[in-house]
Amino acid sequence: MPEIVTLLAATSDQQGPGDTLRIVLVVSMVGVVLLAWFLLRGYRDNDHND
Repeated sequence: MPEIVTLLAATSDQQGPGDTLRIVLVVSMVGVVLLAWFLLRGYRDNDHND
């Protein structure tokens, strides 16, 4: 019986930065998209002074 408890405890622990790395990647992708939108909207030609 103790072997089963040890096995379950070993498999339930977090192994590596999987979730944290996934969150960091998603947030950075959203940040890049928002930064690109913010920078590129300044190049829009709204002046029609021909």
